Amino acid sequence: MSDFSYVCEHYGVPACYGRRVIVSGKPGIIIEDRGHHIGVNFHEDKPGVVLPCHPTSNVEYLDVSAPRKPSRSQLRYQDYLRSEDVFESFAEYLKSGAAI
Repeated sequence: MSDFSYVCEHYGVPACYGRRVIVSGKPGIIIEDRGHHIGVNFHEDKPGVVLPCHPTSNVEYLDVSAPRKPSRSQLRYQDYLRSEDVFESFAEYLKSGAAI
């Protein structure tokens, strides 16, 4: 988790982990610092699905709350994506026992 300092300083917005936002009319919550963008998990998406959004493009910043937690299977797949160069497929990853 990063501190969102670039986005806050450069764009002058109150971006932070767990801040609720409305982006183009869609409610969501900020869960990642993506450099020049904020990573938002929209309420209509599953937990763990993060989409990059420009910090000033149709974004309304609200209060801070707790983000939804990704499911165990989503966490396992995210772990696979981080170690993707080690395994040829997700099935191989699961067979290896490396799964969390």
